[in-house]
Amino acid sequence: MIREEDAVVLMVDDDPDDRLIAEEAFAEVGLKAQLFFLSDGEQLLDYLNRRGKYADPATSPSPNLVLLDINMPRLSGMEVLAKLKSDPATRAIPVAMLTNSGESRTVKACYELGASSYIRKPLQFQDLVHSLSNIRHYWLETVSYPDRE
Repeated sequence: MIREEDAVVLMVDDDPDDRLIAEEAFAEVGLKAQLFFLSDGEQLLDYLNRRGKYADPATSPSPNLVLLDINMPRLSGMEVLAKLKSDPATRAIPVAMLTNSGESRTVKACYELGASSYIRKPLQFQDLVHSLSNIRHYWLETVSYPDRE
């Protein structure tokens, strides 16, 4: 089991307001993990493949969890998810879809592409705090991860 202080969480969302609110909600739940925000799927692929400004593993450590929005410019969350789960180097990284979309066909498609979970973004701040607290508890306090290479 990983210590929460050693965990790395990436949140990928193109909406700066959603990123700010999530940062505040994670602070409220007392998240001890390193939290990094990216604004689109291309940035996530650059980060995971150590390209450009993400080349240094000391400043861009491997994530234990990716929280991924669906509706983003450049590459949608579903396109990114498909790429991650088809690549042996990134396949094992848990990807939780954290999005506003609740259409059953979208939920099904994400799971078929390999999503680890699918979470609808709550509309109220306190509900978001509750959801992120559950995410923290499950993904950072309960789940075991393989050793990082």
